[in-house]
Amino acid sequence: MSAFDWGAFASGLAYAAGAALAVMLVTFAIALKKGVHRIVDVAWGIGFAAVALVSYGLSAGDGDDVRRLVVTVLTVVWGLRLAVHIGRRGRGHGEDPRYEKMLAKAPGHPQLYALRKVYLLQGALVWLVSLPVQAAQYLTGPVAWWAWAGAVLWAVGLTFEAVGDHQLARFKADPANKGKIMDRGLWSWTRHPNYFGDFLVWWGLFLFVCQAPGAAAATVVAPLVMSFLLTKGSGAALLERHLADRPGYAEYQARTSGFFPRPPRRG
Repeated sequence: MSAFDWGAFASGLAYAAGAALAVMLVTFAIALKKGVHRIVDVAWGIGFAAVALVSYGLSAGDGDDVRRLVVTVLTVVWGLRLAVHIGRRGRGHGEDPRYEKMLAKAPGHPQLYALRKVYLLQGALVWLVSLPVQAAQYLTGPVAWWAWAGAVLWAVGLTFEAVGDHQLARFKADPANKGKIMDRGLWSWTRHPNYFGDFLVWWGLFLFVCQAPGAAAATVVAPLVMSFLLTKGSGAALLERHLADRPGYAEYQARTSGFFPRPPRRG
């Protein structure tokens, strides 16, 4: 069991919130200049990387150096990979239909509505979901085996996410697949390998704080919220509704797991 510096952790929460807010406000300014709000999705991963780096800098001398470095590197690698992927995917495209629909129905000033409902909300979620990353910086004592198990879980999750994204990008790049359902590779085992990968990543990072039961109890809300977002919120559930009427999707749903991977059903 590791000791946990509650005072240093509490004081660092405000700085972490400031880092997330700064990323979102800068992104909002860029979005206004470009006239497209889809770049906020790029800022999602960057926000986590910024929070991890700020927390790492603030915790110098307070927590175990190995744990601090490992958690920070894992978070930054995940966040920047996601940001680069989303940036490449959206290059050359116009506004995301989700944001077009939202702005068309926005009461009052649409841009201020977008700031409040998209940027500030995502900034708050970055701060909340990253609580285990912040807390892990302030644990003392050597890293326990279950934290290293968390690193393995993170690696499996990142692999699912990255491979799934790569397979989907290659599928969409082939004109022969236009209008077809991606049901190959990891997508034949789960309809959402990228979201499942995120799920593993954040539960893996949470294991780094489990050496301090109090810190684990205070931050378990983070992976729970991320799990809800991935399965019931803006992740899998929203995408399922969007694809529900596409030809062949009902058959794909019938033979393929909705989230946790398993071999596809036959017949």
